[in-house]
Amino acid sequence: MSKEHNLHLQVNAPGGGSPGSSVFDLPVSVAKDQHSPSPARLLPPGNTDQPADNSISFVVLSGGTGGNAICSAFGNACYVLPVSDDGGSSSEIIRVIGGPSIGDIRSRLIRLIPPASPGSPLDAIRVLLAYRLPAHYSEREAREEWRDIVEGTSKLWQGIPNDRKETIRGFLVYFESELLKRAHKNFTFVNGSIGNYFLAAAQGFFRSLPSAVFLFSSITNSQANILPVIVTNHTVTIAAELENGERLVGQCEISHPVSGPSIVSFSEPDPWSPTVENQRQNVMFEAAGKSTYEPLPSRISKLFYINAYGMEIHPSPNPDYLSSLSSHDVLVYSCGSLWTSIIPCLALRGVASVIARSHTLRAKVFLLNAKNDRETHGYTAEDYILAVTRTLNAQYQRQPYGLGSANTIYPISAFITDLVYLEGTSIHVDVKRITALGVRCTEVQTDGGDPKFEAGSVRQVIETILAARTE
Repeated sequence: MSKEHNLHLQVNAPGGGSPGSSVFDLPVSVAKDQHSPSPARLLPPGNTDQPADNSISFVVLSGGTGGNAICSAFGNACYVLPVSDDGGSSSEIIRVIGGPSIGDIRSRLIRLIPPASPGSPLDAIRVLLAYRLPAHYSEREAREEWRDIVEGTSKLWQGIPNDRKETIRGFLVYFESELLKRAHKNFTFVNGSIGNYFLAAAQGFFRSLPSAVFLFSSITNSQANILPVIVTNHTVTIAAELENGERLVGQCEISHPVSGPSIVSFSEPDPWSPTVENQRQNVMFEAAGKSTYEPLPSRISKLFYINAYGMEIHPSPNPDYLSSLSSHDVLVYSCGSLWTSIIPCLALRGVASVIARSHTLRAKVFLLNAKNDRETHGYTAEDYILAVTRTLNAQYQRQPYGLGSANTIYPISAFITDLVYLEGTSIHVDVKRITALGVRCTEVQTDGGDPKFEAGSVRQVIETILAARTE
């Protein structure tokens, strides 16, 4: 390979055809004549700031969308995401095919595709994998468009090199074949995500979600380190116990319920069938999202994982997740849904002790949301901190006999060292009380309007926190 063709290749060589077969050398710009100036890179919204400092390593706990806007704040990051979301087009995949939820992971993978100029091969791949069949389509219209995509005749394939096209299309064909085996379940394509279909097919083919993530990252030239919090080929279900004794099953019922309850299925297990079968087809959310909600009848007292019989279970976390906590510099509890995005990454065996005893974590930073949602209605900043601490200090394991049943209760500062909140947040922050808990508070200035975290301000405040700890 010549000197012009390296891992950062942006323009095809003059007269070149399809890019090479290496998954790491896909051009991110439209091919131009040798004497023509290269087109400027058009960065996606929210990613216009300078790249983050790669000398600081992060472990970022978040959901699929809550932390997407600030991803560029973390240059060298390991993203840990839950696999328990049972909404959106993931709900339909789980209902018919099964497997872990991949919607949040797909959303983060799309977000971390490197910026590329419009019309370039990489941008064409991003457009395809980010495409969602319109929600206003009839079932017939959605199936017809899906058929065009699977057969390779859709306009969405334009600009995608043939090797990538046939790789992606091959897995979409595999996905279609799995649906045909379960035709009696009447899969609906309305509002379906092509990226979800591709990732679900890869997971089913390899019988490994990490392998599917690697394939997605390779095809999209992404060097993102994304870890599912649990490595499994089965559907993962969470439940919440309220203070009034009521139990809610499934992320949708906890966070943004829609018509029709989730039903625990006791049918004969199928390696591709879900543990909890959601009877709603392709859950679609209102445009207002979580801004309008009906509060829970009572506060959540506990979140836990359940099996097909509704019994509490204690899964083991992804070993790579635990390893990253012992080798990175900063742990970030990102903004997003507390009980359905952050807590599922904590309510697992062994996580608390690794966080508390890590010798490499220099700071454990909690990014406080700008406002509460259905899960946290009426919460103060202190309530967020206590929810995390109580979850981590709970015993997510079978209790041994004898003296071995003694529990270690860690102080709050073992899990959270810094609280970062926005100027103008609607959540009450009692700095004096939180400081007394051993957590330092830092306010981030905003430009007015609706307060929200920006990548630049997040990076700056974390650098300030680390600098203060080295003084």
